[in-house]
Amino acid sequence: MVSATQGALTSLNGGDGTTATIAQRVLVDFKDALQDYKSTSLDVISMFCEPMTTDTGGDIDLTIAKPSMALEEIDEGSTPAYQHTLMRNERISVKEWGIATAVTRRMIEDSRFNEVELALNESKKALDRHLTQHAMYALMGVGSSTFGTGYGSTFLTVEDQTEVNLSTFADNKHGAFYGVSSHLGERLTDYGEYAKADLGALNPLSDNAGSHYQNSAASGSSSIALADITAALEIMGAKGMNPNMILVSPSHYRNLLNLADFTVATTADSPSRGGNLGAVDEANRSGIIGQLFGLKVMVNPWCPATRYGIFDTSVKPMAYVERRGATVEEANPGFGITGSYLSLRYGLKIVRPESGVIIFD
Repeated sequence: MVSATQGALTSLNGGDGTTATIAQRVLVDFKDALQDYKSTSLDVISMFCEPMTTDTGGDIDLTIAKPSMALEEIDEGSTPAYQHTLMRNERISVKEWGIATAVTRRMIEDSRFNEVELALNESKKALDRHLTQHAMYALMGVGSSTFGTGYGSTFLTVEDQTEVNLSTFADNKHGAFYGVSSHLGERLTDYGEYAKADLGALNPLSDNAGSHYQNSAASGSSSIALADITAALEIMGAKGMNPNMILVSPSHYRNLLNLADFTVATTADSPSRGGNLGAVDEANRSGIIGQLFGLKVMVNPWCPATRYGIFDTSVKPMAYVERRGATVEEANPGFGITGSYLSLRYGLKIVRPESGVIIFD
């Protein structure tokens, strides 16, 4: 038998108007706790983005240094030539996002649970999902009219991802990694033994010379080929990067677990967990499946099943610019309704085009 339980905000808990009551503490304490919530602590932000703050909204400009200085031999009594840092510009669009929640007084009075807390807690979960999806779509170049990601709001064929199209702010506000003919753009610079023309000629998969958007060497749905990984190691390594992570969808995850070459990733597990079953259990909690060629393999449900990415996360590929963090304000929707607004202002964009490669199935 279920016993009736009074809601937290019933007249029994109303108090005399001067002493703090259960009803008041539930509302105030939870709002304060939610206001302390930091969106920059989300895994997707801390892993792939460099957090920044700004005092202005709308479109803001960031300057990124190019490798433009070099040491020179100094003769006795001479002075080295003065050098300066070359810069390139990245423009980031900052927008406001939010959600409104409302709970009727009857729901509060009749429920055995704290309806206000449940509503605000679900708002926080919605914010988590929103930021994760936004970051994944921007990273993978998925076309979305909601977020405004992708070139021309839709990601076309790999061959359409030219440097001119991807680096034009008006057409692609979330940025991108290097596209076809990257050596003709302003973002690419010489590195190591490779001149811009040499970097633009790199074509490890015989697909799109110089591009960080390539078709997989394997065929089939959500397929992964080891040649994809070695190709990314070459094209990113030539620019001074050291790839350390592969980001895949759950569909790629399944195919990886079925690969004989991936057995080591599932058997290097705690003996107490029972071999492969333990590895799956760990992956469900952490998202890290195993390793391929020393690269951690991470699964995310917002990663599309038609592509996956290889990244150097020691050099964050994206910038996350926050104008105002997550804030909660009390609303007054109408008689007998308790409401609140949760909102934040931010923008994100790929600003390091050399630190990732996107592979298409």
